[in-house]
Formats: sequence, C-alpha cells, structure tokens
Amino acid sequence: MEQLAHILPQSLVDGLTLGFVYAMVALGYTMVYGVLELINFAHSEIFMVGAFAGTETMLYMQSKGYLGALPAPVALIVALIAGILVSGTLGMLIERIAYRPIRYAPRLVPFISAIGVSFFLQDFVRLVMGLWKNAFYLTAPSLFTAIITVSPELKIPVKALILILASVIMMLALQLFVTRGKWGKAMRAVAQDKDTASLMSINVNSVIALTFFIGAGLGGAAGTLFAVQYSLINPYVGYLLGIKAFTAAVLGGIGNIPGAMVGGLLLGILESTGIVLISYITHGAIGIEYKDVLAFVILIIILIFKPGGILGEEVREKA
Repeated sequence: MEQLAHILPQSLVDGLTLGFVYAMVALGYTMVYGVLELINFAHSEIFMVGAFAGTETMLYMQSKGYLGALPAPVALIVALIAGILVSGTLGMLIERIAYRPIRYAPRLVPFISAIGVSFFLQDFVRLVMGLWKNAFYLTAPSLFTAIITVSPELKIPVKALILILASVIMMLALQLFVTRGKWGKAMRAVAQDKDTASLMSINVNSVIALTFFIGAGLGGAAGTLFAVQYSLINPYVGYLLGIKAFTAAVLGGIGNIPGAMVGGLLLGILESTGIVLISYITHGAIGIEYKDVLAFVILIIILIFKPGGILGEEVREKA
C-alpha cells in the first residue's frame, strides 16, 4: 500500500495532462457531430498534421536562432498559431472536398469518406517527410525543461502545466464563443435545423466550414502541445490517440462541448491511475501495456449502461 501511495500522485498528474490532450481532440469530434451528426474520423490525422506543423515551426525558429532569443511562451504561441492555421485550413479543405458533396448521402457514405481521408493523410505526410527529410518522424525542441518538485514522489514538469493552462484557456474561449458569440449562435441554429437556419439568412455552408476550422484548429493546437510535452511524433501518432479522444467524446456525451471536456479529463485520469491500481491488485500480471485496453473497456461499459454519455448526448428538437 505504501508503494501505491508513492506512485498514484505522479500517475494522477500524468493522467490529467493526457486528459487535457484527449479533451481538446474530443472537442473537434463533438463540434462536427453537433452540427452535422458526422463522426469525422479524419480528425485524428488533423491532430497529427497540427503536431507536425507546430514542430516544424519550432525547428525552423531553432535553426534561425529565434528559439533561444525568444521567451519560451512566445515561441510556443507562434508554434500554436502555426498548428491552428494549418490544421484549421486543412479541416475546411476536407469539409469542402470530402464531405460537402455527400452531405445528404446515407450516413455510411461520409463515414467511409472520413476513413479514406484519414489513411490518405497518414501516407501523404509520411511521403512528404520521407522526400523532404528522409525520415518520417520529428523530435520537437525542448521549450520548457524545468521541473517542480512537490515531494520525492511527485514531480511536475513545467511543460505539463503549460499544456494544462493553454488547454483550459482555449476550452473556455470555445465555450464562450459558442454560447455568447454571433457565429456560435449561428452554429447552434444550423445544428438545430439547417433548412430553417438558411431561411433565417444564415449561410449554412459558411457556418459548417467555420465549425470545421475551429474543431480542426483545436486539434492542431492539441497536436502542437502534445509534441512539446512528449517530443517524438510520427504520421501515425494520431491514430490511437484519436480513437481514445472519440471514446472521451462518447464518454462525456457526443455533441456536448462540456461533455467532451469532462470525458477527456476522466478518460486520461482513469487510464493513467486505473492501470496502476490494476497492476497493483494483480501483482504486475496486468501491466502498463494494457492501458489502451482499459480505454475501450470504459467505452463498452458506457455504451451499455449510459449510451448518452455522462452529461448526455445533444439531442435536436425539431418542430
């Protein structure tokens, strides 16, 4: 029990950090679903492209000597802007090419299109990186190396605190935008009824494109923060993480923005601390290698007992 008490605090911090990444990616899934009732499975690769864009920006600043000259928070903001713009633009492009022409097709058709886009982006990024750098992975520069030692058992990297702070700011900004902003109200109107919204002089296509830009931009920001936190990225880094983020969106309530936040944090904490507890109980028979299984066990349990998620799925009411 004493050994468990030493390990759990650090696992909790690690889980909270990972949970914020899940939450930011889950927001992209839940925004698109809330407006189009479409699961954008290419969103995991948008996250990956954002990670590459942010990392390449940091590597460029490092090669030009800007990374050492600029304060680390400023360099991170520049990388975040690059990740958001590249991913957001990519999200709008995917919506225009892969989803808009089949918007009113049976639901299986956009689903297959999303999977196709996902595989295309994985291989396209690998091809580009292979031709450009003769390698398909990148290692992000270390922007924040300091560590806060709370106790011998608990050490908090500053970069983890930066990730959490940046995530909270962007999540709160998104919530205010959707609930208070003019475009946010337009998004909710389109989600309620596209045809009626168009009769009220709302440009449905523009609103949907903006939804994709914001959701994909958040994915790109999450990718950049992920690269800063975990350093190594490759074209397949988004695949498993994206599935877990989708699990988080379902866990919180798909289409529900606060639900995506709650689901991401809860999944990250359960995954990190849960596997430690299970390993302790089973005396190491079930170790850290089973942490991915735990996420899907949680998803199955939620779908069986509470398919609407913790905070409930957003339900559209039409007259």
